[in-house]
Amino acid sequence: MEDLDSYYGCGDLLVREWRETGREVIKNKYKAFMDLEATAQIMWMFQLRVPGLLQNEDYARAVLSGLSGAQTTAGNSEEVEEQVAARMGRQELLYRESAPSVRVILDEGAVRRPVPDAKVWAEQLSHLVDAAELPNVAIQVLPFTAGVHDLMSSDLILLWQRVGDPVAYVEGNGFGELVQDPDKVLAFRLSYDLVRDAALSPAESTAFLKRLLEECRP
Repeated sequence: MEDLDSYYGCGDLLVREWRETGREVIKNKYKAFMDLEATAQIMWMFQLRVPGLLQNEDYARAVLSGLSGAQTTAGNSEEVEEQVAARMGRQELLYRESAPSVRVILDEGAVRRPVPDAKVWAEQLSHLVDAAELPNVAIQVLPFTAGVHDLMSSDLILLWQRVGDPVAYVEGNGFGELVQDPDKVLAFRLSYDLVRDAALSPAESTAFLKRLLEECRP
């Protein structure tokens, strides 16, 4: 695109259009994932961070505002609030009458990395403990002692609908891919099974979260 811009004398027009097209592809894939998430009957997740479905409002705002690194500016505060509202809206699926069966494996780093506000972080840990008590939600913690594994580089979500084959959604820093190829989904399923076997049990994980909560309380 740089060569074409130079040849046709377009400045950086084609480069900018190419970048925007790439962003739209990512948005479209994420929209397709959200549509599948909304109707899923079974959802298995491995997360390197606290997933949006299990974040409380203040923690979501802190994460989306970038308070772990840069302060929110007045120019993007409205956008952050829109994103927080959207994230909270997604969580309704956990409490509806036909709620999906959800299993979340959290890397230990996800529950060891606080936001700057200690109160917000304590409330988030408490929220995870409450979520673990929902009848349709199981939370497991994968301890650092489990060592290296296949899912260290990205988050993974496996979704099953009432009918049809399962799909996978893989997400990392700045990318997201919806995977529908049966062989690739099966490979992700096997990797997930190995991680689940190495994780603490749901009961052990809840106890682990409660210990962390006690440690961070003044």
